[in-house]
Amino acid sequence: MATNCRCNMIAGLFQCTNKLFLSDQATGLQIMEFARRNAANALSVANMVMGIASILGSLDGRHHAACWSILIGYLLDLADGAVARRLGTCSALGAKLDDFADFTTFGIATSLLLRTPDLLDHILCMCYILSVFVRLCFFSSGIPFMYCGLPCTYSAGVLASASLLSGNNTAMLRVLAVAMILFMINQSFYPHDRVLESEAWKKVVYAGGVVMLFCSFFLPPCVYYLLWSISYILFPTSLWSSKV
Repeated sequence: MATNCRCNMIAGLFQCTNKLFLSDQATGLQIMEFARRNAANALSVANMVMGIASILGSLDGRHHAACWSILIGYLLDLADGAVARRLGTCSALGAKLDDFADFTTFGIATSLLLRTPDLLDHILCMCYILSVFVRLCFFSSGIPFMYCGLPCTYSAGVLASASLLSGNNTAMLRVLAVAMILFMINQSFYPHDRVLESEAWKKVVYAGGVVMLFCSFFLPPCVYYLLWSISYILFPTSLWSSKV
């Protein structure tokens, strides 16, 4: 009798342990699946956080930090779409998050790089934000793998890197901002570059951008991002069309 009770207790403990193990395993799988489904969304949120950090940096007079926050957002924005497609997790929520992040980082935060006490600069900031808004509204060109209007990621890259290189030269930034506004609203066609899903040299360019983050207190990284952005603006089809 005692032996049977002991066997039943051992069997019960084994069943409980097995259930706990299976439960933990199922929980682990659920966590992994949640992480997989939201990896791209996390990158978009991180991009938005960089935009907010840049806004706060501009308001506090930390110009260097504000510009580099935008350039970090630049890299995050180029990665989130690739991650979503790679994991098969593209969704309407992800698209909205991406637009909100882009508007925050490449619209509001970037416009604040142009801000001075001058009324005309305030108007220029508003025009820049509105042009980014228009650009995001007309994102779809109706042609596969093409954008309509210059992506605001690259216009922000030009302004942030040029601002760092020039020591926030107001006159030069005004000229560049007007040029970027015209590129964004003229509705010309630009290729969907898909840097992380295309030729190997594009991935090397992206990896170089990541490496440059560790040299952010020197001028060469700023030149790197400036040339990268300008190359897309000037040679969009010959250099940056998607060839997977």
